Amino acid sequence: MQYSHIDLHMHSSCSDGSDDPLLLLKKVEEAHIHTFALTDHDTIKGNALIRSHVPSSMTFINGIEFSTITPIRQAHILGYGFDETNPQLIEAIQKGEALRKHKLEVRLDYLKQQGVILKVEDIAYLRNLDVAAKPHIARVLMKNGYGTTITEAINTYLTGCPQENDRLDAKTAIQAIKAAKGTVIWAHPLGGENVKRMSEERFYKQLNFLLEAGIEGLEVYYSRYNQEEVHFLEGVAKKYHLLISGGSDYHGKNKNIHLGELNAFGQEIVKEKLSLLEKM
Repeated sequence: MQYSHIDLHMHSSCSDGSDDPLLLLKKVEEAHIHTFALTDHDTIKGNALIRSHVPSSMTFINGIEFSTITPIRQAHILGYGFDETNPQLIEAIQKGEALRKHKLEVRLDYLKQQGVILKVEDIAYLRNLDVAAKPHIARVLMKNGYGTTITEAINTYLTGCPQENDRLDAKTAIQAIKAAKGTVIWAHPLGGENVKRMSEERFYKQLNFLLEAGIEGLEVYYSRYNQEEVHFLEGVAKKYHLLISGGSDYHGKNKNIHLGELNAFGQEIVKEKLSLLEKM
């Protein structure tokens, strides 16, 4: 397996990764990655924690991953190189955080209905997190004797939880990133890990919607995509004159993904293939 020395999609404990930002930076250095971005879900707090510690030999790009919805389906929207003080961006982040807080309460109610009893301090811990995602809830479940692995806890106790309108509108996220002078990329366009791949017809419907909304590129190189999928996305990017990005979607212990793992077939992706970097 050949890992890349660039990784523009990773998560810290500020969202649903297991590594705190400084530990993540240490692991990025150990993986000999020279160019990287932190793209936590709906928060930019980790960027400030990492930025001042990045060695001069490395290039750090501030990022974010908005969890959004379109009329077609869910879409993860990546933003890079933006002004973190922009009011429109801050407002979008706050909306995303509020929706995640609501989602947590829905999940806690669902667990209660199933007879799951959690300690008061564990519920307080989850409510105090900026981003309380499934892995956080799963670890609390395991701590209280419900499941022995994150996957088991999620599949047993969270699968089936009602899905409400708990995601930011994709246009809102895209417009916020652009207002902050950032670059907008559609993350894992064919679907992320454990997400059913879209039909080609549905993919193009989603693509056309997001193009009209203002995306500028695609995450062509992704840890779970095979050669056929990468080739397809390369063709789409070329046809529509879109920027190309690549990232692992590393989450530390919460997902079996390595830093620098930019495809599923063990090929190193070099800097020259990622046209997004020309704008950074």
